[in-house]
Amino acid sequence: MKRVVCITGAGHGIGAATANAFAEQGDDVVVTDIDGAAAERVAREITERGGSATGHRLDVASDEEWAALSAALRAGGRAPAVIVNNAFRNVVAPAHELDSAGWHSTLDVSLGSIYRSMHTFHDTLTAARGSMVNVSSVHALLAWPGHPAYAAAKGGIVALTRQLSLDYAPEVRVNAVLPGSVNTRVWDGMDDDGVAAAEMQASLRRFAEPAEIASVIVFLAGEGASYVTGVSVPVDGGQTSSLYS
Repeated sequence: MKRVVCITGAGHGIGAATANAFAEQGDDVVVTDIDGAAAERVAREITERGGSATGHRLDVASDEEWAALSAALRAGGRAPAVIVNNAFRNVVAPAHELDSAGWHSTLDVSLGSIYRSMHTFHDTLTAARGSMVNVSSVHALLAWPGHPAYAAAKGGIVALTRQLSLDYAPEVRVNAVLPGSVNTRVWDGMDDDGVAAAEMQASLRRFAEPAEIASVIVFLAGEGASYVTGVSVPVDGGQTSSLYS
């Protein structure tokens, strides 16, 4: 059955791979990103392959932009049955050097966006007996230097996922994925030693490809996971299962 799937942060990386994965199984994808041109590019590539998608600029930290997206989708008869919250922000600095703006913006984009998505589309998810999948990170479970706001946001996603799964049950299932190191533009500029060290942290000794994260997101949003809710699934190549690094 064709569903409307809304994905945030879908102009690049995991979000773009997830948009393509849903489109490939016949869903109608709402591709959103603060980089509106990137969102439109991903949507255009999907439609050129025969899929169904539209691209939209969305600042996930803006109540007004969520309201505008909601109005446009509802007017077009495209009420989302699935929401994938993938947008994030990260400002790297220890707490004593991280200014208030960096702290608040990281939490507002990475964590506050999930609240806004449910606040905006709780009724359409409920009516569709739909699903939400939130993209957290192994940073919810492990610590690296200089990531206080990012760690707090990603840990908060795990707790908020659990809470939403209760509050909107039994109609809506809410789950999360916790990716490890993924081959995206986040690693652009990292030297070879840094990449090698990150690869060694995973038992599989490599980065994930975005499509490998996307496949788990699609599973959690689908009928095959119809009895799965409130869980946070590491997709990290074994990174959180071992002390070896």
